[in-house]
Amino acid sequence: MFENQQRDDVEKFIHADAEIRRLYFRHKELDSKLEDAGRGCLALGDEALTQMKREKLQAKEQLQRMWETWQKSRH
Repeated sequence: MFENQQRDDVEKFIHADAEIRRLYFRHKELDSKLEDAGRGCLALGDEALTQMKREKLQAKEQLQRMWETWQKSRH
């Protein structure tokens, strides 16, 4: 997430708000767990895996909306 953005801007965005930080780190946590599950290091049932993927996507979408709002407020 935010691969195409300048690192300084992403850092400012993440530290701009507690909710942004919470969502960002939750997204990273879910991403890590899903990677572990994909490698077989974390045993997850289909239902748990689907729920984690759904939550990760929701966090990403919400962060994207927050990013767009934040970008607009800076200009």
